[in-house]
Amino acid sequence: MSSQRQIGMLLFPRLTQLDLTGPYEVLARLPNTTVHLVAQGLDPVKTDRGLMIVPTVTYADCPQLDVVVVPGGPGQQELMEDEVVLGFLRSQAAHAKYVTSVCTGSLVLGAAGLLKGKRATCHWAAIEHLTALGAVPVHERVVVDGNVVTCAGVASGIDFALTLAAILEGELVAREIQLQIEYDPAPPFRSGSPKTASPATVETMRRRLAELSEARRVVANRVGRQLGVPTRTM
Repeated sequence: MSSQRQIGMLLFPRLTQLDLTGPYEVLARLPNTTVHLVAQGLDPVKTDRGLMIVPTVTYADCPQLDVVVVPGGPGQQELMEDEVVLGFLRSQAAHAKYVTSVCTGSLVLGAAGLLKGKRATCHWAAIEHLTALGAVPVHERVVVDGNVVTCAGVASGIDFALTLAAILEGELVAREIQLQIEYDPAPPFRSGSPKTASPATVETMRRRLAELSEARRVVANRVGRQLGVPTRTM
């Protein structure tokens, strides 16, 4: 009998729950797979919108993972300079088969030094900060570069998870899971990315996210300097 595949999804305060729960719904349906919700402690973790999620394992007790998944959310900046978190990710990534992220989770991978020279993506309002961390930003929904798999913002996590499911178990299994969860998106508005939203809507959201984006920029630049990433000149 084959051993269980071990997938670990990082939990942290103020994460965006769909970054985690969307992929979880897919990955937890893979055969011979255990999905861990990993946090520093076992107390419930509050997401950015107030949902409480209960971890299943601590960093200290987490087994070696085959797949590391880092979601994003407003709480991601704190992780980028948290040596306990970054040390855990580096240790796991050294032996994991795949290192992955959803949304701004890629900035955390970058802060851990795991994206240097790698093609990667992020939420559209934060993708520019990947450069400061040594990554090569790619404006695509899901990006695969070797054993690194990243995706764009929030809802794209389901696309990411189905892509990863096909990598891990083959396209047939991924297609079966997609049908099982009836993932057949038909959004009521063509407003889900800067490419399809109206310029006025994009500008409104840029203004609304400006303070958060600036905070991310400051942290990414500071961490990038610590990683020895050359400063980009404009």
